Amino acid sequence: MQYIVDIMECIYYNCLVNMTYGGDTLGLNKIKLARMERDITQTELGKLCGVTRQTIGLIETGKYNPTVSLCVSICRALGKTLDELFWEK
Repeated sequence: MQYIVDIMECIYYNCLVNMTYGGDTLGLNKIKLARMERDITQTELGKLCGVTRQTIGLIETGKYNPTVSLCVSICRALGKTLDELFWEK
């Protein structure tokens, strides 16, 4: 059930961001969406990348800027490229 709530929050957030920023999600929620596509929790992603769940949560909300090394680790763990997750349109 929490998974469905998370998806609905992402959809709502993306709609809000698209209306506010003209379609540019600024990379903030791309990580969360990619993580949810792979059915990985913040804790699991953190372990794969060598950081805490809290760090992943802060990155997903745009309150923490990860290092390039951490960005690469996140991309590898989620099977995405840097462009897909972090490049601004």
